[in-house]
Amino acid sequence: MWYAVVIAATFGAFIVVATGGVERYAKGVATGEMAANGATFDKILELEATQMRTSADVLAADFGFREAFAIADEPTIASALDSLRQRAGASVAIMIPLQGDIISTGTTLLPAEHDALWSAVDSGADRGVFQVGGRYYNAAAAPIMIPDLAGWLVLARPLDRAAMRQMAKLAPEGMSASIRAGGTLAGGVSLAQASGKSPVTVEIKGEPTLYWSRRLASFDQKSSPRLVLRYALGPALEQYAPIKYLLIALSGLGLLISTAIGAFVARGITRPIATLERAARAISDGSRGKVAITSSDEVGRLASSFNSMVDSITEREERITHIALHDELTGLPNRKLFGEQLEFALARRARDERIVVMYFDLDNFKAVNDTLGHPVGDELLKAVADRLRETVGGALISRQGGDEFAILVDQIKPGANLALLADQVISVFHTPFLLSDHTLETSSSIGIAVAPGDGSCPDELIKNADLALYRAKNEGRNCSCFFEQTMDLEARKRHQMEIDMREAVREGQFHLNYQPLFSLDKNRVVGFEALIRWQHPKHGLVSPADFIPLAEDTGMILPISEWVINEACQRARHWPEDVRIAVNLSPVLFKNASLPLMVMQALNAAGLSPNRLELEVTESLFIDNVERTTTMLNALRECGIRIALDDFGTGYSSLNYLRSFPFDKIKIDKSFVNDLATDQSARAIIGAITTLAGALGMETIAEGVEDCDQLEALRSQGCTNIQGYFFSRPVAIELVDALIADMRYEQQEPRAQVAAAEAARRVA
Repeated sequence: MWYAVVIAATFGAFIVVATGGVERYAKGVATGEMAANGATFDKILELEATQMRTSADVLAADFGFREAFAIADEPTIASALDSLRQRAGASVAIMIPLQGDIISTGTTLLPAEHDALWSAVDSGADRGVFQVGGRYYNAAAAPIMIPDLAGWLVLARPLDRAAMRQMAKLAPEGMSASIRAGGTLAGGVSLAQASGKSPVTVEIKGEPTLYWSRRLASFDQKSSPRLVLRYALGPALEQYAPIKYLLIALSGLGLLISTAIGAFVARGITRPIATLERAARAISDGSRGKVAITSSDEVGRLASSFNSMVDSITEREERITHIALHDELTGLPNRKLFGEQLEFALARRARDERIVVMYFDLDNFKAVNDTLGHPVGDELLKAVADRLRETVGGALISRQGGDEFAILVDQIKPGANLALLADQVISVFHTPFLLSDHTLETSSSIGIAVAPGDGSCPDELIKNADLALYRAKNEGRNCSCFFEQTMDLEARKRHQMEIDMREAVREGQFHLNYQPLFSLDKNRVVGFEALIRWQHPKHGLVSPADFIPLAEDTGMILPISEWVINEACQRARHWPEDVRIAVNLSPVLFKNASLPLMVMQALNAAGLSPNRLELEVTESLFIDNVERTTTMLNALRECGIRIALDDFGTGYSSLNYLRSFPFDKIKIDKSFVNDLATDQSARAIIGAITTLAGALGMETIAEGVEDCDQLEALRSQGCTNIQGYFFSRPVAIELVDALIADMRYEQQEPRAQVAAAEAARRVA
């Protein structure tokens, strides 16, 4: 339809343009004819004037006429003029003497007309148009020479309607001529407007008419007579009417042919394209239907390409869906798909059926990545996934992220042994994994939640299985643990403690207590160990054993440790120069490369000498990355800070760590001090430690000294420093100065030392 409308509009525009062109052509032809006929009319008037001039010249040269003119014989002159007028075919003959009255035949001139005519011939005009009694005449003048100029003979013919009609017979049909000196023409056009270089068009009774005027020679200098040509275009345009009708007929035929072609195109192209458009719209709505191919032309090839596009979209969507719902490394379902399938399983669960969700990860998987690299870790994860597929058939296995996996087993009948499912998963790790370049042994910790008892929605079951996994790890790894309600309570308690701990950092609820470090060699206090305490606004004093592990897990240990170091340094700057401050550092802090900078900023802010700060670390610090830890400890040592190894003797590789890094001090664990009185091996171990430390140039300090016998035994084994309740419990900062003053034991006997210690303990 639109095709037909466009074609019709095109042909209509063509007809309009063609018709306008015909009209412009007709107007151009008429303009040319008017110009030609105007020139013809001028020539006719000139020829008439020449003829009348010849006749007048004959009479002016006649001897008898000149004699009559000389003696002013008016009857003879009048007779001669009348005879001249008749011979020349003129309607007016006039004699104009230089002196005397004008004699005329054929008309009577008014005085003003006499004056105008005399002025014209006197000025040299020999032909032109003049007006007598409101009528225009074409006149010619001949001089009368006796022998000099004595006057003029003027012959004139009328330029009335009859004369103009006679002249118009020479012009095309529809053209007429008239003489005008001014005024308005038909259609409101002024004579000046029609005097341009081209005709002016006027609508007269709905018919276009051309007006054009030409200036005529005039005997009257005061008037400007013009030849006005009028050309009615109607008759001229009628000559071209057959051409217009032919154009209209051809346009109509072309429109019919074009409409027929459009119908054919619509059936052969537009309809298939419309089918493709509907199919494309269906694709946007989710359908993946194809279109039928009915031809092998361009439309058929387009349909074939469309079907190929549908196949590509379907394949791409399937791939995207698989990527969105599966783990890229192992190909197992990911967390999203696992959650959806768990939700479906819960929705279709029968009343007596159970659903098991097992959450597990690989024990010590981080060590594999750190020591062998992530590519080996990825290869191990793929091997675990492959073995799980082979071992746990019929279950949904998912990789949740990292080294965490989940297994969903549904439609479990009552009475089934669920522990066997966990044992089946644990058995996957009994055999070492043979990788490309390594053979690795690993184990797994498993947390188990069972629906409906442990939850009725996916999020709850997954959370509870994760809590059970956390318990399994705490119980020694390489085992499975079923969820219990107490786990949820513990998790809630842990979460609330995390919230409270963050608030404690903001509100300044932490404070430090200080336990004195006593030198047996110098018999005085040589330093204090800063111990953090948390005064909870609701629960009172919270043990560091409860919140420090949580702070390490959540990353809160960094701001807490930064506060402890700054607070301890600020307090220690007011003590004597020979009294040090000792601060415990968590192994987590050594994962932060900015630890040395943080410590030095605290020392600079307090104005404390670096050798007065002693940082205590445990051998667990070296487990993750020995090289990185040693580098950081050396950086701290180079700044002048002392480093002490805490809890020495309780690990597995203490002697090796003494080789890796030259500590300034070794702290003997209190478990050895407690057994001094009853266990000779403890006394021997302490003796060996002090001897080893002395050989390596290190100091020793024993923790947990609570009585005089322990003190004397440690002194006898060569221990150089003591710390414990025998001297003082950790005290607030307000009591530190008193302890420093009261526990200077230089020059005192052992009994006096004991008495002073008792006094200091009472002060504490």
